[in-house]
Amino acid sequence: MKITIIENELYLAQSISTKLNQSGYETEIFSSIKEAMRNSSGDAYLLSTNLPGQNFNPIITKYKEKIIILMVSYINNDTVAAPLKLGANDYIVKPFMIEELQRKIEHYKEYQTLKKYKNLYKEYTEYLLNDIKIDYDISRLNLPVVILTNYIKLVDKLAFKYVQNNDRVLVFIPLGAKNWKDKILKANPKYILYISELQVLKKGEREQLFELISRREFIISTTTEIETPYPQIEINTDNKLYDQNEILTIDDYVKFIVNSFQYQFPDTELSKKLGISRKSLWEKRKKYGIFKKK
Repeated sequence: MKITIIENELYLAQSISTKLNQSGYETEIFSSIKEAMRNSSGDAYLLSTNLPGQNFNPIITKYKEKIIILMVSYINNDTVAAPLKLGANDYIVKPFMIEELQRKIEHYKEYQTLKKYKNLYKEYTEYLLNDIKIDYDISRLNLPVVILTNYIKLVDKLAFKYVQNNDRVLVFIPLGAKNWKDKILKANPKYILYISELQVLKKGEREQLFELISRREFIISTTTEIETPYPQIEINTDNKLYDQNEILTIDDYVKFIVNSFQYQFPDTELSKKLGISRKSLWEKRKKYGIFKKK
């Protein structure tokens, strides 16, 4: 990790740099805001707010996506409050122990990493569920709830959309995992549990599950109708996608292909890809009630 030190007291800057170098950090020193604006390349910025005649706000604005820790001699609106509002992460009062500074750097380094992972997982989840369409009005959803479905990804989409709309945190608990009980016990009580695939549990295990979550907010998915002590709704789809570990019937496969690709290919090419005649495709459309919208 590279640390940019912006400090006009050269002795102090070199002292900080030496101690950080000894701890494994790479450093660079600038005494001028303008020079740092042109040439700095740090992952984190240690910015002195005691730079006579220099406006440090532009560097905060330019690098606010990085870690910025203010080094202040005294605390007031100009040295702390205003820069923090502008985008700086934190401050430390001079003189300070280098260990305290390192703790702050490592804290915000970890925070930045978690933030990147959060954005990555959010984008990846949205990509995976992008083609999943649900007709259910999410604003009507009340927790706790058990959802019966013929396609688990429908409930995946609904659960992620619900927490996004309500600014909540979701804890995913697949019941196929051996440690599902531990995950429930360790989950923050304020978070919503998304418990997937209730149908894989035996009756005794289901009773244990219901006891563990009796006072929690949760969404449970199941592909099998199961009696539970909680409210249930049903969400299904005719355009059912399939997973690699699932074997579809010929009819289900044909319905999936026609529903998914009928607007991408003309019927002549679609029937060819299915290995059937165009007349047979028309007959299957009629049988399944699948017709192109004009």
